[in-house]
Amino acid sequence: MENKIKIGLLGLGHLGRIHLKCILLSDKYELVGVFDPDVEAVQEAHNNHEFKAYESADALMEDCEIVDIVVPTTAHFELAKKALQKGLHIFIEKPVTNTSEEALELKKLAEEKNLKIQVGHVERFNPAFLALNELDFEPAFIEGHRLAFFNPRGTDVSVVYDLMIHDLDIVLSLVNSKVMDVHANGVSIVSKQPDICNARIHFENGAVANLTASRISMKNMRKLRLFQPNAYISMDFLEKNSEIIQLKEADALSEQEKERMMKLDLPDNEKYISVQSPEIKGVNAILMELDSLADAIHQNSDPLVSITDGLHALQLAEQISEKIDENNSAFSNSLSGE
Repeated sequence: MENKIKIGLLGLGHLGRIHLKCILLSDKYELVGVFDPDVEAVQEAHNNHEFKAYESADALMEDCEIVDIVVPTTAHFELAKKALQKGLHIFIEKPVTNTSEEALELKKLAEEKNLKIQVGHVERFNPAFLALNELDFEPAFIEGHRLAFFNPRGTDVSVVYDLMIHDLDIVLSLVNSKVMDVHANGVSIVSKQPDICNARIHFENGAVANLTASRISMKNMRKLRLFQPNAYISMDFLEKNSEIIQLKEADALSEQEKERMMKLDLPDNEKYISVQSPEIKGVNAILMELDSLADAIHQNSDPLVSITDGLHALQLAEQISEKIDENNSAFSNSLSGE
């Protein structure tokens, strides 16, 4: 069995406590300890779990090989840079940093020191997405909706960075092309930052992604639908299921296969509609993403969600936010008669 990696946890907020449980469940890590400046949060976590509480992030970093950074995004860069300078691998929650310039600096530093950084885009480990691993993706159009009930937690940032960034990462992982153009609108309803946003992303290969994110919805929804030649693919990240609908040529099917499909008579030929629901395997997505970083370290391979992936998702989020600001400014000027 591979040696356990000594890991330290920075942050015991809502998500940090989940990370704590997952680290303790993992057979790949040895929890060195935890640091959070909030004494009450540490004590509350101590009521349920045994761990060593450190008095500073620096002290914790001296004793571990990897740090799990689950603190507010504004503190990501400073802690991650310090960890890299000390020769530590990093797991860092999304968005990777406050700005893409910061993420780029971390990327360069990690490459110089041959250290691993994995970014916590957890939807890559959602069973609905994992069930489609063997599928060839060639999406021409993607439609996504990520809707949530209002929760004051996270409203210090735009819904683009809070929710939509999950789908930005997924879309960028599926479309093998560079972003060409972005159109976006967003509105602030209950916070000072946009609470609902729609973005239309055009790629150089002609693919288009239309994404909507809202944190003021009357229902929860996390769906992504893909349309590509001869196929429609849907993923429900909330319900954790997927569906693949494909058009099959008649001469490529056996009679038994035809009996299980719906026949579609077309003017020039006949095709059959295949509806598949891939087997869904239940996983602990956060535990799985943490363990995958340990595997990357042991195998000296790239993390499944690398610092480059986190950087690209953040750069796209920044493009969308810039478009929202431009449109909101133009809208305000039109109302004031300027």
